[in-house]
Amino acid sequence: MEVLFIVVPLALVVVGAAVGAFVWATRRGQFDDLETPAMRILTDDVGRR
Repeated sequence: MEVLFIVVPLALVVVGAAVGAFVWATRRGQFDDLETPAMRILTDDVGRR
């Protein structure tokens, strides 16, 4: 039972870090355009790099 006193706060810290990373990525514009990168592979000229 004592392990819960370590695991629960540790899990809360991990979840807090994940939420913080998601908020940070959202504010920096990582999720602004989800369509263009997927379509870019179809139009890129591989030989012209």
